[in-house]
Amino acid sequence: MDSKKRVVIGVSGASGSLLGLECLKCLREAGAESHLVMSRGAEITAKQELGMDFDEFASYADVVYDNRNIGASIASGTFPIDGMVVAPCSMKTLAGIACGYSDNLLLRAADVQMKEQRRLVLMARETPFSPIHIDNMEKLCRVPGVMIMPPMLTFYNGPSTLQDMVHHMACKALASFGIECSGYKRWE
Repeated sequence: MDSKKRVVIGVSGASGSLLGLECLKCLREAGAESHLVMSRGAEITAKQELGMDFDEFASYADVVYDNRNIGASIASGTFPIDGMVVAPCSMKTLAGIACGYSDNLLLRAADVQMKEQRRLVLMARETPFSPIHIDNMEKLCRVPGVMIMPPMLTFYNGPSTLQDMVHHMACKALASFGIECSGYKRWE
């Protein structure tokens, strides 16, 4: 594999499709290669929240996969990839990942990251959390390489817009892969 970073961006149907889109934009700007897989719920949510159809959203990715194609390259541990971000990560998707229920490509790609002990960042989107949500997150926290990263508001970076907050979270997720995004304001 060449030195260019490769990251899978999974987008599930939780509110917050802008998080996945911002990850794709940051990867492009950083010169990294993005591999996108979206659930059907994510397509509906992106249309509702952003007014974007699948093709428009997917145009920000380098490689796009059909979520039904369980035999795609990102479903194999032999495919050279640095890891995966699920942004946003619905509780349904998180439960599937926690239980090893890989009935679609997004879930299978996440499962591959865990079995290969690669970085898997889950931007869990729900509030409040139920005891079942907490149990699933606790189970995943014990898996090497898995990071649960709910998109929490930060204020030390001086955000003035929603876009500033979304950008900060995308940058934080990608920093865990050693990818530096412009405009990322770290604590000083």
